[in-house]
Amino acid sequence: MKKLIFFMLVGLLALVIAACGQEDGKTATEDKSETTTETKTETKKSTKVTVYSPHQAEIINPIVKEFQDRTKIEVELVTGGTGELLNRVKAESGNPLGDVFWGGGAESLAAFIDNFEAYKVSNDAEIADIYKSGDGSWTGFSALPMVIMYNKDMVEEDEVPKSWNDLLDPKWKGKIAYADPAKSGSSYTQLVTMLFANKDDGADGWNYVKDFVANLDGKVLGGSSMVFKGVADGEFPIGVTLEEAAYRYISGGANVDVAYPEEGTSAVPDGMALIKGAKNEENAQQFLDFLASKDVQEIIVKEFNRRSILDDVAAPEGLIPSKDIPLVDYDFSWAADNQADVMKKFQDIIIGK
Repeated sequence: MKKLIFFMLVGLLALVIAACGQEDGKTATEDKSETTTETKTETKKSTKVTVYSPHQAEIINPIVKEFQDRTKIEVELVTGGTGELLNRVKAESGNPLGDVFWGGGAESLAAFIDNFEAYKVSNDAEIADIYKSGDGSWTGFSALPMVIMYNKDMVEEDEVPKSWNDLLDPKWKGKIAYADPAKSGSSYTQLVTMLFANKDDGADGWNYVKDFVANLDGKVLGGSSMVFKGVADGEFPIGVTLEEAAYRYISGGANVDVAYPEEGTSAVPDGMALIKGAKNEENAQQFLDFLASKDVQEIIVKEFNRRSILDDVAAPEGLIPSKDIPLVDYDFSWAADNQADVMKKFQDIIIGK
């Protein structure tokens, strides 16, 4: 009887151990499955990048399409004025919704340097120092001389303004297209260029700016595109704008032309940068590399009449050589560091303070 009870206890113990073994085995399998699932979730690559850009659609669309076709990365676009988008980046700094900032005068980007992450594009060594920041916080996209654009149907050849000073002629009062520098990065560059070109006017260029604003006669436009469109459409006879914007109309057959101010102009690049805390950082870096690549730089020359940031890409056909453009001694660091002060002075002039 005792032997029977003993063997029954042994059998019962074996069943308990087996059951425990099966339970432990099941748990291990489940744990392994859960771990694998978690790993897959963590390593799943992003397939999108969000780009903030003040560029016009005709520039954005073909370049974005080419990038998407090559990489299969979806580009989500947010467009607007340079100032508007930069302030949005700053407001979102606690929870960045954008990954790349593409466009706007580079000194405008430099004024928001705390909102960008240092990143040097893959061909950084091929880009001249004047077209990039030393710390990698921004890289140029194209070189952009500022010009005086005029409508040849409205301006006689002997009346073409050939200098900044010519824009002060009373005959142009209320007839000059110029964008609000608070909303347009290129317009801010133009404003600073005027200051540097007229730095000997007795007030570091501000006497000139006061006279220029007076000749605008209250007509300050809401965006840079309104300048070149306004001149091309005959709404204004003259305007201050980007060389590439004007040449898009010239190459398209519009009866317009440009003059390079004799006192000197600027050729500050429009910038591109990696937004700090970007949620799709790897894709953002890939997009920036793409924009700086020779392929895209050749596209912007051929299709958009922009000057490349790469020395081995020739200027657009029909444009004068870069060496023949009279340039002011444009202090990039000053323009970036003093943007708030410059904008306040300009706004004070606008409201008559």
